[in-house]
Formats: sequence, C-alpha cells, structure tokens
Amino acid sequence: MPILEFKGKYHVYAHHLSVPFRPLVPDPKSSLASADESENLIIHGDNLHALKALLPRYADRVKIVYIDPPYNTGNERWIYNDNVNSPAMREWLKQQSPVDDEDLERHDKWLCMMWPRLQLLRELMAEDGIIFVSVDQNEQHHLKLMMDEIFGEHNFFALLTRRAMHTVRNSSKDFNLNADYVMVYGKDKSWFARDKSRYIRQLVDKSQNYPHDDHDGRGRYKLDPLHARNFYEPYEFAFENGVTWRPPSGSFPRYSPETLRCMERDGRISFSGGKPMAKRYLAEVQEGRPPDAILDDKVVRFNATGTSELRGIFGVASVFPQPKPVAFIRFLIEIVRRDDALVLDSFAGSGTTAHAVLDLNKADGGNRSFILVECEEYAKSVTAERVRRVAQGVPDAKDKTLRNGLGGSFTYCTLGKPITPEGLLTGEALPTYSALAAYLLHTATGISTGPDALAPMNNDGLFHEDDEADYYLLYKDDLEWLRSHDAVLNDQHALRIRARTRKKSHKKAIVFAAGKYLGQRELTDWGIVFCQLPWELHRAR
Repeated sequence: MPILEFKGKYHVYAHHLSVPFRPLVPDPKSSLASADESENLIIHGDNLHALKALLPRYADRVKIVYIDPPYNTGNERWIYNDNVNSPAMREWLKQQSPVDDEDLERHDKWLCMMWPRLQLLRELMAEDGIIFVSVDQNEQHHLKLMMDEIFGEHNFFALLTRRAMHTVRNSSKDFNLNADYVMVYGKDKSWFARDKSRYIRQLVDKSQNYPHDDHDGRGRYKLDPLHARNFYEPYEFAFENGVTWRPPSGSFPRYSPETLRCMERDGRISFSGGKPMAKRYLAEVQEGRPPDAILDDKVVRFNATGTSELRGIFGVASVFPQPKPVAFIRFLIEIVRRDDALVLDSFAGSGTTAHAVLDLNKADGGNRSFILVECEEYAKSVTAERVRRVAQGVPDAKDKTLRNGLGGSFTYCTLGKPITPEGLLTGEALPTYSALAAYLLHTATGISTGPDALAPMNNDGLFHEDDEADYYLLYKDDLEWLRSHDAVLNDQHALRIRARTRKKSHKKAIVFAAGKYLGQRELTDWGIVFCQLPWELHRAR
C-alpha cells in the first residue's frame, strides 16, 4: 500500500497519545437540559483535546462520525496550534500562521492537523462505526492516502460526490468547481456485510411493489434450511386446490415440494390468474437500495439551502458562511439505519449535524444522540443557540415542525485543566471524582464507561467491577481531604476489600489512593494492587 509522506509526519505520528486528558466541565447556564444531564453534548474547546477528553466515556461507542474540516483552499486562514513536542516543528508552524494561500507548505500543515484527530476519532468509533469526511479537490487525494493508512484501505466504502452549488461561476477561467466530496470509511467494513440488515441502504417506499399486509393475521412462513436448496430435479406438484404446477427450468428460487406444501398451508401462495405465485410481504423485502455515489441534489440539497435554513432560524444569513443543508447530513445518518446511533461531529460549525439528528428523531421516533465540538467563540452564540432554537421551536419558521420545535436537549461543556500529577499535588487542577475515576479506568483497561457518571459504590471507594478485578478510588476534589488520613488505604479498608475480593473470586483488587499504611507484600498476599496518586495516573492492568 502506498504510504503518504509529509513534512512533520513523524512529529505528529503518535501525537494523539501525548495529548493530556482534560475533563469535560458542564455549564448548566448554557445547557438545555433537565435535572439529569442530557446524553447530547456540545463542547467548546480545541477539538483535539475534546476528542481525548471523550475517550474515558465514549471510546468504541460512536456509531457515526461526520466532520467538515477546513478544505484548505487558502482562504480559511486557519491556525495550527497543536502543542507538538518538537521545538523545530513549533518554529516551523510559527513561520506562517494563520495558514493561507501564500503558504507553500499549507498541505503539510493541514495533514499535520488532521492526522492526530483522525486517530482519536477512530478510537472513539465502535466496531460498526462509520465516518464521513467532507472535502474538496484541494486535499481529496491527500486525505484518501492518509485515511487508507489510519483506517486501512480495505475499510474504504466510497467517495461520494455532492453538487454543492447550483449556480455557475462566470469568473471561472476553466471548470465550474461546484462540487465537493464525502470520503466514507468504516472502522470494520466487514461488519456491514455480515447480514442484509446491516447493509448501507437508502430508504425507499416499497409498499406499492409488495402490497401484502404484514399484519393480515396469517403466520409468516420461515424457510426450513433443509429445504432451502437452489436447484432440484424437475418435478410436478399438485396443490390442494387441484392446480398442477411444474416449475420452469432455470427459475429461481426453486422450492422443494416440502417447502411448497408448507407455503401453501401457510397461505403464502397466490393463484391469481390460475398461476401459482409466492406472496412476498413488505416486512420481508430488503429495505431500501444502495445509495448512489453521486448524490441526488433533490435529496441532499445545496449549500444555499443551508444558508436559507440559518436565515430562518436566526433572522439573518451571515452568522456562518456556507453551512451544509440539514437534508445532506440527515441523508448520511439515515443510510446507516441505526435509530439509536451516537453521532459525533468534531468540526461542528453552525450545528447542522445536531439539527439533522433532532430532525430525524422527530420524523421516525428514533433515539439518536449527538456530540458536537467547536473551538471558535461562536460555539455558544451560533452552534449551541441554533440547537436550542430548533429544539424549543422557532416562532417565525415557515415549517410547522420547526415552528413547534423538534424536541431534545443538550449539555454545554467546556474543557477543564489537564489531569496531571502536578495539578493533583498543588490542588490547582482537581478533577471531580467521576472524571478521575473514568480517566483511571480507561488508562488502566481501555474501558469506556458511557455517559453515566461514576460514583463510589461503598465506603472503600469501589467504582467499577468486572470479571478480572475490582477498582477502588479513595478521592475527593478537596486538597485538605487528600492530605488527611481519610485519603489513605488503612487496614480497615484493606480487610474489607480482601473479604470482598475473595467472596467474589476476583483475581485482584486495584486501589488508587494518596497513600497506604500497609506494606505491599501484605497487600499482595491479600490480592490488592496499590496505585499511589498522583504518580500512577497511567496504571496498566
């Protein structure tokens, strides 16, 4: 497989591993949520740090990723600000920032920016996850090689072509560049091919083609594998109503006599016109059809539609340039056919992805959720505000559904200070119990806990258990408490932990605490592994 080389690659190759964990800090005043935190998140902050912050709770859980990164046309003037551990690279990046069309190395910088973010997105994706990346001709060829390397070329689905504008640029000296593209990869493409229900499909209405009511009271015939053969010796079959039938040569499917008898008794044979025909019910027909790689603009619309939608929500169209239309993002989500999907957009822009999720949930009763990440200052005034308005209702909207509101909620978050030994020692950056527990569990095991907050289950700080170990954390986000005897693993804690570990037949108990009053030899005999905070923040099981 060809390997893409670019300036700075070896400095960013493992950069996603060195990005510090920063806990998510909810902002209730900016959120649209009930007393319980919403499963939907809008995060304001650097998307590289935000993606790393999501790992303890969402690794291997995201079903759909859609991102619309800078196209790198030279007009966006985006800034590369990743803190890469290389003085030479930092100096190189400072030479021309923001990146514009005068920068002869802008393609290298774009690839340096994308590489660690795609690595973290892949970690967040579930086995059946799929990623859609919008791009234009400036970086399409570079992106393909980079994603082949990160996701594997065998996981490439398609390059979708979308007509972004319906107008002609008369100022163009050659071609009218009115298209952009969507690169589609799966984390494990083979997952989608294991069953017809997993196929990527564009939903279509087949009720006219297969009019038999799925709820007509008849039992549904299930094909016996013993009878499900593709060919038989020629035979003549007599139905119970006296009709005699000889299957024509070469017809498919060729049912066995046993299968035909079962189908007849189950009411699955129609004798309209005297010729026996098998009834096919709508529920049994493979849903939809394969989507075209050239997207239908009547379905996905143009960027002008996205601009009109923003104007209808905010009253002005200038709050965000060239937003994607809701129908386009909705189409991408819909063809995956997962009504409970977690959808992540780490270049959230005006919030179209969240709008599409809420719109689709309203239409089909689905339970999809979203996570948006936006680093710019308009995260609150545009991104979150748009989602707030479409959820609660836009009074002057022409569309009745939007006027009444799509429903839904979200928790608005910012990024806290990095979890570091220094921050824990000084008390300057003490994460909540839930954030630290989720972080420790992920670094020790790779397990993500999901959106539910972790809390101690007993007085000894038990916060997670599995078939191999119990996990304990003696901690409060209070520096005085951390310096007290309560934060230390004493013999009473250890005896209770030993008794529970033996009772549950666990192999061991892993205890995180600021100190201990027992020797490690004694703890080892009791099946306890002690991890001293803050030094063992990266404990491996």
